[in-house]
Amino acid sequence: MNVYPFIEAEKARQDGNVKHSCELLEVSRSAYYQHRTAGLSRRERDDADLTAQTVDIHAVSAGTYGAPRVRAELAAQGRRHSRPDFGTRWQAAKRCGSRPTFRIRSRCRLCRICAR
Repeated sequence: MNVYPFIEAEKARQDGNVKHSCELLEVSRSAYYQHRTAGLSRRERDDADLTAQTVDIHAVSAGTYGAPRVRAELAAQGRRHSRPDFGTRWQAAKRCGSRPTFRIRSRCRLCRICAR
């Protein structure tokens, strides 16, 4: 469990004390400050890159590609991801493919020729 947001919230208070919060949560202050200054992890950078590529492929297809096609396109480019992992990124980017439209044919109830 990541306790650093709790320490941040305590620090934001008027009388917030980082030392007391770290002692209470049994975390060293040096670890807290290292976490604050650290950048994105490799996984977070890869996820952001995957999301950006997903959005680009979806935009190039004019919104017609759904998740399976975009995932196949990424696989063709050499970026293989599991379906659940890709689905999570797809939903986070708030994307969806277009659905085919079907022509509704009206049928005459009286005529047997139209009922075929």
